[in-house]
Amino acid sequence: MSIVWTILIGFVVGLVARAVKPGDDSAGFIVTTIIGIAGSLIVTYVGQSLGWYTAGQGAGFIASVLGAIVLLFIYGMIKRKS
Repeated sequence: MSIVWTILIGFVVGLVARAVKPGDDSAGFIVTTIIGIAGSLIVTYVGQSLGWYTAGQGAGFIASVLGAIVLLFIYGMIKRKS
């Protein structure tokens, strides 16, 4: 059941990140979900390595959205080049 919650929260984080980030994002449902989940995971691991979070503690919603926005910018740059 935790995987289902992770996917749902990742999708919501991806939607919020797409709404906040300026510009046209033509990413679909699956890409939005993957970017949301990846943004949350990256921020969690970076925060744990910097000592912001303890082991087993996840990043908050706002930090997850910021991580997803960074990934959206990277995704946009990669997509633009190809």
